[in-house]
Amino acid sequence: MCGLLILKHLSNLSDESVVEHRSENAYYQYFCGEHEFVPSFPCNASEPVHFLKRIGKKGIELILAESIRINDDDPSGKGDKTAFIDTTVQEKNITYPTDAGLHRKIIKQCLQISHKEGLEVRQSYSRTLKALALDQRFRTHPRNRKKALRADRKIKTIAGRPVRRLERNPGENSMYCSPINLFYRVLSQKKNSKDKIYSLHEPEVLCISKGKEHKKYEFGNKASIITSMRGVILGALSFRNEYDGHTIDRALEQGRAMTGKTPVLLAGDRGYRGEKQSGDTQIEIPSIPKAKDSRYQRQKKRKLFRKRAGIEPRIGHLKSDHWPRCNFYKGLHGDAINIMLAAAAFNFKRAIRLLWWPVQKLLLGMEMKESDWKRRVIQSEGIGMRTF
Repeated sequence: MCGLLILKHLSNLSDESVVEHRSENAYYQYFCGEHEFVPSFPCNASEPVHFLKRIGKKGIELILAESIRINDDDPSGKGDKTAFIDTTVQEKNITYPTDAGLHRKIIKQCLQISHKEGLEVRQSYSRTLKALALDQRFRTHPRNRKKALRADRKIKTIAGRPVRRLERNPGENSMYCSPINLFYRVLSQKKNSKDKIYSLHEPEVLCISKGKEHKKYEFGNKASIITSMRGVILGALSFRNEYDGHTIDRALEQGRAMTGKTPVLLAGDRGYRGEKQSGDTQIEIPSIPKAKDSRYQRQKKRKLFRKRAGIEPRIGHLKSDHWPRCNFYKGLHGDAINIMLAAAAFNFKRAIRLLWWPVQKLLLGMEMKESDWKRRVIQSEGIGMRTF
């Protein structure tokens, strides 16, 4: 089952796809411990999710620690003294949140609960919501602005009716107290409210400002990544939306648990401004050179931060290659295991490339020798033709 989880994130597949590929691919079966080809499904597609719940966060940490161990290709240990750290946003599997969209989902879920419990539904509002949807179109046009806002207020009013009816009928000791409280939080939140709800099925999602023109906000949680000088991910930890400097201690603690070592120097970007020391580890960020620094010291810092910039494309490959467009695991537990599984898959892929490189080099050398032999034969034939 651990092999299926690694292959899932290594090839960026879904649970259904990785189970299907495993029944067809002999390499996948050998990786998972089979000695003979078995043309059948190893398990149900839902089994990997249940296995993740059983092993928990500590089991995923063992997989990450093993991926770090097989990448230990620096016997001198000099590369372990320096590490790099950066944070990124782990986006969640939710639609772009709008008030009208959340209110529509509240109406739909209240109707589903009413039908399930056999409660009387006075009105489904299906025709009314369709008419209001037409009024909400093209809201950016000045002539449609007031009409769209009026439709938004009407949908919010309609959303409150089934919630109050649902609260009255089952009583206070109902099993639906938690979703009803969530519905009320969505209905009561305003533009400047704190701790907003952006999704009904993922209420823990946070809005994190990205600041880019193409994407101003991202909805998910923050994740911290620590890499070594050789490009191995030493730690991957999930956070809420803390200041970057406050993530250093926990990130270093995880890296120490994974490798048994603590870096002497940790280089980050200016987001870690204000942090100079964490235990025995010195924190370095790019800054204006000091007047007392020698030319050698300035060049040394410049090379260090140029090397640190390599963590940015590694995080990009981590997000694009080893977890899907967004995190599909549910809840805070899903946030923690997704980033660690993706980091383990990144390290395993690095090990695969290192193992394949000598074979590729040997094959390339054989091809070059064969092409060189053919070129010499052609040249000798050409010389013979010219001599005649």
